[in-house]
Amino acid sequence: MVNYHNTPHADTEKIRGELQELARHFAPVGLDDLDRFRATGRWHKDRPGVIPVFYEGYRNNAEVAGPLAEEAGLTAWFFVCTAFLDVPVAEQYDYANAHDIDLVEEDRKGDRLAMTWDDVAALSRRHVVTPHTASHAEAASLRTDEDLEREIFAPKRRMDEVTGQSAPATAFLWGTPFGAHPRVDEALREAGYRYQFGNTMIQYLD
Repeated sequence: MVNYHNTPHADTEKIRGELQELARHFAPVGLDDLDRFRATGRWHKDRPGVIPVFYEGYRNNAEVAGPLAEEAGLTAWFFVCTAFLDVPVAEQYDYANAHDIDLVEEDRKGDRLAMTWDDVAALSRRHVVTPHTASHAEAASLRTDEDLEREIFAPKRRMDEVTGQSAPATAFLWGTPFGAHPRVDEALREAGYRYQFGNTMIQYLD
């Protein structure tokens, strides 16, 4: 697993080189591949797999990272903060700063910084797109039923509605692992997530 966040246009050639180098040495990993590995315990391709992960749901994830992953022949996994997409464009800069969504020099106040739901639908036809909570929340902050509904259940329903698929995974701010918060763990299972990503770890929610 190779993790990315903001993928600015200024870094296009750098990201292209990194993804193409990964593709030379590793095989792409789609959801079917991950499910098969979990079910059998054996990897079925002749090269080890790699999952390039793009977090938060930046506009440039859709405009830069998605096309570059396709160019390299890799399946990208996009973990999207669903509430970020619904913030009015004029407020996205301040929202990002308030929710640990890192910005770079080319991200200007007043510009659209989040991808759109149309971007989500388009990306899901070639890649895996799934929630990263609604507001970039950390697991420890989810204490009430309302918190769980907002950050776990509602993002999955919205993602499933837009993609026509069942969002398979989630991830929390700071990469909190499954097993750290029992109430959150149970909500993840109940919502229908199968995997939890955390930094370089993938856990199956059995």
